Amino acid sequence: MQTNIRIVLVNTSHPGNIGAAARAMKNMGLSKLFLVEPARFPHADATARASGADDLLQNAEVCDSLEQAIEGCGLVFGASARLRSLPWPLVEPREMASQLVSEAAKLPVAIVFGREHSGLTNAELAICNALVHIPCNESFSSLNIAAAVQVLCYEVNMAVGTPVLEADDDSEIATSDELERFHEHLEKTLVDIDFLNPDKPRFLLRRLRRLYNRARLEQTEVNILRGILTATQKFGRK
Repeated sequence: MQTNIRIVLVNTSHPGNIGAAARAMKNMGLSKLFLVEPARFPHADATARASGADDLLQNAEVCDSLEQAIEGCGLVFGASARLRSLPWPLVEPREMASQLVSEAAKLPVAIVFGREHSGLTNAELAICNALVHIPCNESFSSLNIAAAVQVLCYEVNMAVGTPVLEADDDSEIATSDELERFHEHLEKTLVDIDFLNPDKPRFLLRRLRRLYNRARLEQTEVNILRGILTATQKFGRK
């Protein structure tokens, strides 16, 4: 189960934080580290701060985009220290861990951490199913990224020991890349039928992403929706 759980760090600026995050992961029995465009990696500071978790650094997957890092994942949480202007599904760390462990029995899952100073962008958060927020002292709520990784990995480690209830059916949850192709198809269809102005998308596409992410679509449901979109495009051409 733990090998299906990915920790994804986006645009980490200090290599020492990568090493410290790897150490935190290994403490809690996790090993799948994905790095999206790190500023400096590999680096001696990362190795020094890993304190023996060198194997995680050696096996870390360096990716060109967040989409690549979460490809194949059925559930993705974005970690954030701040709440967003656009309401987004929000869970506590313990609830996140329970959902991740349950889903990891079937598909890869991921927790995504943003940049040290600015976190995840709204566009990156839109790719995630929900946001996870670590409750902190309101007057001093900024956590070092490795500390945040430690807290959430601890919750995952505790949840691993909790029995997982199996679903009653064999339906497969759509993966992140399947959902991404659906959203691309949806956007093109909305443009084709003049429902969406591609030059002024405003918040429409982001709100639609939030709606479908909340629904946790199954692969069959995505196929049905894409069939409807294809039929709509054909009708529009007529």
